[in-house]
Amino acid sequence: MNEIAKHIIFKGHVQGVGFRFTAHHIARGYDVTGFVRNVSDGTVEMHAQGPKQDVEGFLGEIQERMAGYIRQMQVETIPPAVGYTAFEITF
Repeated sequence: MNEIAKHIIFKGHVQGVGFRFTAHHIARGYDVTGFVRNVSDGTVEMHAQGPKQDVEGFLGEIQERMAGYIRQMQVETIPPAVGYTAFEITF
């Protein structure tokens, strides 16, 4: 399997707008695992991993659906982590 992992920081008006719940809902349509959570500095942090096409499709759909709220995305490719079995909202 061609699995990849991405660590993303979303900046903009991304808290209090349903961002995490939208990401969680979108994730159901893709073979991705990881998490999304609010950070105390007003950003949203995400770890997404899975087959390359699923991760890229997932992130593309988030960008499209939340375009009015995202000002900047910091995306880093990281090694896939062991232990994720679903995509979850964490606190």
